[in-house]
Amino acid sequence: MDLDNVLDLARTTLWTAIILVAPPLLAGLLVGLLVSLFQTVVAIQEQTLALVPKMLAVALTILLLLPWTLNRLVEFAESLFLNLDSWGPGA
Repeated sequence: MDLDNVLDLARTTLWTAIILVAPPLLAGLLVGLLVSLFQTVVAIQEQTLALVPKMLAVALTILLLLPWTLNRLVEFAESLFLNLDSWGPGA
């Protein structure tokens, strides 16, 4: 396995990871921002108030995008297995 293959595999792995975690993180960010804005408007100083809505938003996003996420992971695993022979010691 030469350096180009290693770099390509690392880039593909990191890009796949970023694509898979971005929607739940963005949902949590958006809900946290909205709850913080609401807290500022009504002058509520409770720090733990934003935790439950963010957790629910992240969990709901994960559940809704689960088929898409699994499809992306299966495609990534298939590409790994299809290219496995080109990464061997004899390649």
